[in-house]
Amino acid sequence: MPQPLVEITRREVFSAAHRLHDPRLSDEENRRLYGMCNTEHGHNYAFEVTVRGGVSASGMVMDLNQLMLILREEIVSHVDHKHLNRDVAFLREVIPTAENVAVAFWNRIEARLRAFEPCQLHRVRVYESRENFVDYHGQSA
Repeated sequence: MPQPLVEITRREVFSAAHRLHDPRLSDEENRRLYGMCNTEHGHNYAFEVTVRGGVSASGMVMDLNQLMLILREEIVSHVDHKHLNRDVAFLREVIPTAENVAVAFWNRIEARLRAFEPCQLHRVRVYESRENFVDYHGQSA
């Protein structure tokens, strides 16, 4: 009998500052494109990582404690109370929109999660506010 396919999700939170600014554009074009977000400001972010896989004999897709440790080591420890444009090496050349942050987070954790096969990274969701979030499902989605 095939294993049930289940998704598990871990949520983490962090606070960070950023500025949406494209150095290829003029100051006026940046203000028009990004509005208030062209000035330095901060958010209380949340993000969720969803892993999908079969339920193993242990009754788990993946140990959620292991997922928590990976997210805290690979992401939270680098972004919490930081300026995303200046302080976070893996975001330095990126305009830190929620979309780009979600992709960067995926890229940051995907290799570590491969060790937990057969489960697979399914989704990274980044909340820039309670009302606004983005989902990234990887290149193949």
